[in-house]
Amino acid sequence: MRPVVALRWTVLVLVVLVVALQLRLWTGTAGMPGVQRLEDRIARQRAENEALRQRNDALAADVADLKSGQEAIEDRARQELGMTRPGETFYQVIEATPPEATSESR
Repeated sequence: MRPVVALRWTVLVLVVLVVALQLRLWTGTAGMPGVQRLEDRIARQRAENEALRQRNDALAADVADLKSGQEAIEDRARQELGMTRPGETFYQVIEATPPEATSESR
């Protein structure tokens, strides 16, 4: 009869141990919820990295374009700095504001 009692205690201890491990797996910080949080953070970081990679690629293309020739530099100077070539005349057209827009701003 003694081996049966020892076997029952062993089985009981093993069942309690398995339940404790399962409980820790499903509810603990290092368990499934923690893994899900980490996977979410990884997905957000990958999306951010991809956006930054696209921005870097666009900037690299812009730098390469500026290094490759005068045309890109000239376009940038005309658009951003309002520069003109010698002999050119620059005209700036300012559109009038509608009368109702000026009365609303007061």
